[in-house]
Amino acid sequence: MRAATKIAFLASDSEIAQEALARLGAVYGAVPLDEAEVIVALGGDGFMLNTLHGTQARNLPVYGMNCGTIGFLMNEYAEEGLIGRLEAAEEEVINPLAMKAVTSGGRLHEALAINEVSLLRAGPQAAKLRITIDGKVRMEELVCDGALVSTPAGSTAYNYSAHGPILPIGAEVLALTPMAAFRPRRWRGAILPKSAHVRFDVLEAAKRPVMADADGKSVRDVVSVEVQSDTSIRHRILFDPGHGLEERLTREQFV
Repeated sequence: MRAATKIAFLASDSEIAQEALARLGAVYGAVPLDEAEVIVALGGDGFMLNTLHGTQARNLPVYGMNCGTIGFLMNEYAEEGLIGRLEAAEEEVINPLAMKAVTSGGRLHEALAINEVSLLRAGPQAAKLRITIDGKVRMEELVCDGALVSTPAGSTAYNYSAHGPILPIGAEVLALTPMAAFRPRRWRGAILPKSAHVRFDVLEAAKRPVMADADGKSVRDVVSVEVQSDTSIRHRILFDPGHGLEERLTREQFV
């Protein structure tokens, strides 16, 4: 990016991020979002997800600087040399998951998830789920605390905590991971093609209520949830050279 790049700075509500916003804006100048050529997001991973969702229609690259905790999707924070870092940054393109969830009342809820779509039991009893892949029933009954479908970008988050696999960005696959599976007792999940259409049907929904969540957007009392990659949406994330998602995904497997 050229030195005259128009930057829109966005920051989370945290005190650290707001202070960084003021300092960076004073040093590099700032333009409104509708005039920007690049977005610099200041915060943690949650704020980066919110920024990507909120600006997806603009097709702008987003460069995150960590003012949070883990910052898996962020670069290291530094006030010096920002223009040079933007010029040298490597771009990763990721597609979100599209969720369609139907509640017991018949209402359809749609949402997008950059990390994962998860189903979680919402009562004292385990959930019972039927899993259908591309129109074919693959598991008649999964008794569990929940299940999720994860993108490669989200595979080190909730998916990894649930003992799912870490997926390389270029693998063109999704992870289907159970949470505390009781039956089949040792089922560890599946790796699916990125093009797969995944459907969960909630069995005994009244007795065993289930909620669905797409990057923090929750729907209660679902009876069915469909998940599929939406390749029409492209999220452009910028990383410092040698610190992109491929490197981070590999590094996570050796810690």
